[in-house]
Amino acid sequence: MKRWGEAEDPRRRWLIQALAAGFFSGAAGEALAQILGTAPSKLPPGKSVYRVNGAVLINGQAATPDSKVGAGATIVTGRNAEIVYAVGESAFVLRSDSHVVVEAPPSDSLVVSGIRLLAGKLLSVFPSRRPVQLTTRIASIGIRGTGVYLESDPDQTYFCTCYGVADVTANNDPQSKETIAAKHHDRPLYVLPNEAPGKNIRNAPFVNHTDQELMLIETLVGRTPPFLFPKSDYTGPRRGY
Repeated sequence: MKRWGEAEDPRRRWLIQALAAGFFSGAAGEALAQILGTAPSKLPPGKSVYRVNGAVLINGQAATPDSKVGAGATIVTGRNAEIVYAVGESAFVLRSDSHVVVEAPPSDSLVVSGIRLLAGKLLSVFPSRRPVQLTTRIASIGIRGTGVYLESDPDQTYFCTCYGVADVTANNDPQSKETIAAKHHDRPLYVLPNEAPGKNIRNAPFVNHTDQELMLIETLVGRTPPFLFPKSDYTGPRRGY
């Protein structure tokens, strides 16, 4: 499966690199609008969806650019589908064959308090001042001011703290827990369900997400990521794994 940042069209790849370099206006902005559907910028008040491709359901209804995402929303993507969306000050890329539930306090449907990724792959960014709880069938992760990437499979959870702080625990083994303070994809992890006590969290490689995607979704909520690109064709972390 292609990552969102690995476009099949060379024009799209160049445009994503232009986004990474900060070319949000002028000719590059117009080209981004032509290829991506709209030039990346902060979403206006009341708008949730930046981009939707393929079969995507929000609360059982077919997603459109005018769909709203808020407290209690359930989003399901089909094969080769994807949605890029925001809820308040949090933003997301949900990839194909995924199922996610957005949790928020009753008092404010746009303040994300939790994300349940039941299946699939999700890239997310959150504001720094609010804690958020991420859960899969295998892992529980408390985060503070982070960009994160999750993959939820029946036999493991993949988790990358792209930047920020995360407290990671295996659901069936409270002895398996780690606190990660990352500046730039410092320590991706696998969380497993059936290893010996204290052995259900392991180091993992950096896979399936890019800094360009993080920059895109931070832009949708009016922020920038806390890193700089060393060159225009940069798509991954500075470190090897």
